[in-house]
Amino acid sequence: MSEKTLTASAAQKNVKKPEFVMYVASLFFYTMMTGMIGNYRNNYLSDVLQVSKNYISFFNLILPIAGFIINFFVSMYIDGRKPSKSGKFRPLILIATVPAGILLVLTFFAPSFLTGNVLLAYLLIVALGWTIVTNFCGCLNMIANFMTPNLKERDSIISFRSISSAVGNSAPLVVILVLNAIWKNDLALQYIVGASLCSACGVISMLLAMKLVRERVVCVQEKKNPLIGIFDILSNKYAWTIIASDFIKTFRNIATYMGIYLAVALLGSPSKFLFFGLPTGIGTAVGMLVINFLLKKFDSRVLYIASGIYSVIINTLAFGAGYLYFKHGSGILQIIFIISLFLIGIQFGASNLLPTMFQADVLESLELQTNGKRLDASLPFVIGIGTTISSAVAGYIAPQILFDADSLIGYIRPLETETGLVYLEQSFHTKVLLLFFYTIFHGIMMFLAGVPFFFYKLTGKTKEDVHSAVLKQRENI
Repeated sequence: MSEKTLTASAAQKNVKKPEFVMYVASLFFYTMMTGMIGNYRNNYLSDVLQVSKNYISFFNLILPIAGFIINFFVSMYIDGRKPSKSGKFRPLILIATVPAGILLVLTFFAPSFLTGNVLLAYLLIVALGWTIVTNFCGCLNMIANFMTPNLKERDSIISFRSISSAVGNSAPLVVILVLNAIWKNDLALQYIVGASLCSACGVISMLLAMKLVRERVVCVQEKKNPLIGIFDILSNKYAWTIIASDFIKTFRNIATYMGIYLAVALLGSPSKFLFFGLPTGIGTAVGMLVINFLLKKFDSRVLYIASGIYSVIINTLAFGAGYLYFKHGSGILQIIFIISLFLIGIQFGASNLLPTMFQADVLESLELQTNGKRLDASLPFVIGIGTTISSAVAGYIAPQILFDADSLIGYIRPLETETGLVYLEQSFHTKVLLLFFYTIFHGIMMFLAGVPFFFYKLTGKTKEDVHSAVLKQRENI
């Protein structure tokens, strides 16, 4: 490709509407698949399979560690492989999509003849298989950086990618609520049917999208030693800001873990988590649109720091509204609490959208630093070094402080009867502590996640200068 052609391509819109729509749709349904796991797998283990809290803690501890090891080899392979004619990421997604759909269904299906340690081994094998295939399917997110060399068009695609993913993550809540209306007391059936629906939608949409989506960004064609890329990232000061921030932010997993159990304690069923998740999900989508508007007037770094401060304030207000509702049971207080969940979602919009833009900018900084080497898989892996630690700690701690009368929160799990699961009334103490972790604890983590960005300078003119230098560098490849 000539220098003139490259320059023109970087200045014009390259992505056609059908390609853009199909890409965004595939992200929605893929995140619907991952959202089914994220929202309901722990509840499936605790309520349907009645697994002990010690095993759930072990399960949540081992998965991030094993996932980190898996991600090491996957990221080394992705960044080290030579792109084919079909692109760098599209072939990998096509290979992994169908296995991901199968493993999603198996996550919520445990054969009745499996018991004890054999059952636990089966669940771990399925979970690790899911981790492997989603490491490859996750390339769907990376494609956004390769669809166009136009900076504004790229940022626009990243924005809609984040919005679609946020809404898709909440979609399983609607699916399970509908299924609960059909099979009210059969939680196991709700989960297996819900997983099957999410799987079918995700697999079909991703296969169709990979027929339309194109990778247009020029990158180095020869194979590179991926280990060197890791050292390149560790020597980049901008990358360290994201590493530190994500390490802190991932401790909020303790808060999100409590969400479905808070719904059970207040509303009587995990299917009604929709009434918490939907206002937050809508707020997240609105928050991303608000952030897109504010980016025209304010620095992305300032917006991220401000969103952390906002998070502490709005989560504290939500806790206050929820606490008063527990005490007095007023319908007005219930409405105020739901509104506060929507306002919390606005902060989620910032915490979901802005980090993806920061990563895209850091990748260009690294591309300039390494004379054309793209490290799209290695950067998330290096960030994952910190998030693996915080995720493992959070995943281990959450069940220990949540389940059974002798724990900090004292949540009592449902009884299994001939007519289905019977959910018990939780104490006021339990409800308040669930609400505290779901709101105030989350707000504190998001505030602390913004602190490292006081030292982040890859914004404004610096960002534009790096992008211009990268375009010139690509012209010589």
